[in-house]
Amino acid sequence: MTEVQQFYNSRIMKNSAQHDARHETRDDNAPSQAPLNAAPLTPTTAAQAFAALGSEPRLDVIRALVRAGPEGLTVGELLEKIDAAPSTLTHHLKFLAAAGLLSQERRGRSQVCRADFDAVEALAQFLTRECCRDRAPLAKKELDS
Repeated sequence: MTEVQQFYNSRIMKNSAQHDARHETRDDNAPSQAPLNAAPLTPTTAAQAFAALGSEPRLDVIRALVRAGPEGLTVGELLEKIDAAPSTLTHHLKFLAAAGLLSQERRGRSQVCRADFDAVEALAQFLTRECCRDRAPLAKKELDS
């Protein structure tokens, strides 16, 4: 088992234990907690979320959920959009949920998945918030020359 797989397995187990402790009387309509929403996003947390997106099928899942908007998609709808076996999709959903990139909610007999837009936006901002910061001193040196 690789180091990344060990990390995600431990994270899934930790989140599961925390979820069980928080929801002893379980509300099936309550969305699961997403740990990525802590501000500011640290390089370590960002790297973990990007690692979860490092698989093409998981990237496809998040992109499908982003396209679906805040209503999200049921697991059945996701299966129609993603070329994956149900057990494989479940595995990918666990990775993405552990990374804080999606939430899941039971609605009747269906499991609804939603992209965590705040988390996705935080990842995008992590990459772009320092855009061109290193260019300013270079441009000033060029002007002074």
